[in-house]
Amino acid sequence: MGVVTTMDPDSARQPQGKLGKGGHALIGANLGTRGKHYVCGSLAAFTNIIVTFPIQKVLFRQQLHGVRATEAVRQLQREGLRHLYRGLLPPLLQKTTTVAIMFGLYEDFSRLLLRHAHRSGAPELVTRSVAAALAGMAEAALTPFERVQTLLQDHRQNGRFNNTAHTFRTLLRDYGVRECYRGLVPVLLRNGPSNVLFFGLRGPIKQRLPDARTHMGHMANDFVCGGLLGAALGIMFYPLNVVKSRAQAQVGGEFVPCHQVLMTVWRERGGSIVLLFRGATLNYHRSLLSWGIINATYELLLKVF
Repeated sequence: MGVVTTMDPDSARQPQGKLGKGGHALIGANLGTRGKHYVCGSLAAFTNIIVTFPIQKVLFRQQLHGVRATEAVRQLQREGLRHLYRGLLPPLLQKTTTVAIMFGLYEDFSRLLLRHAHRSGAPELVTRSVAAALAGMAEAALTPFERVQTLLQDHRQNGRFNNTAHTFRTLLRDYGVRECYRGLVPVLLRNGPSNVLFFGLRGPIKQRLPDARTHMGHMANDFVCGGLLGAALGIMFYPLNVVKSRAQAQVGGEFVPCHQVLMTVWRERGGSIVLLFRGATLNYHRSLLSWGIINATYELLLKVF
């Protein structure tokens, strides 16, 4: 097996900060090699969230209530346009930060661990996998944003929580910091392995796509590569997202173990795999679009800066 690379092989050969003109080159120089990955990841996530938030809201309703996509859409229509982007701020803050951490810390951990791996003779694949897992675990520190997003997207909480700031204040005042981390276990179980697979397979998949001769060709390949990986991982870890949504919809009370939440959902849905994965089809298409946008935008910005 060859060395697993997680960067676009063509963009990796480009001199950093040389593709942009004037201000772009200056920005790239000021950001530096390390800061660039954080900024590009954050901007890529921002672009994605603005485009895909309504789709995510429909998906969330399916995960929480087990309803069909058409019924989830009807719920949003009844609530009106005013509530369509309700809950946008938490995922915007959370996703722009976590994707920045995901790409930035992965590069930093890889650089640090590879330095020691060369001395110990550890395989690069193992070293990069550890770096990806550590970056994923670090992302879990921002679970409170997912927690607040869940509450704001749940129509049963519309009269209780007004906005992001009010939700945070209420949780901290009435329940304490621990309540903000409800659902942390499924987040950890999802983030670490999914990061390992994403970074481990991104390079090999890109290398097997048709050679790109133009900037648009490179963007298309990056979109396809990121989208296919995101969609596949979204299906693979979908039950963990169902468990997370169910756990985080609860306010106060006992912290129920992850496996018990899963069994509760399983029983409520009649022990049906089809019903457990209800919403997975929409999640597949949303992840295809989301991670296609993130990966393509990230690689493009790396070249621009």
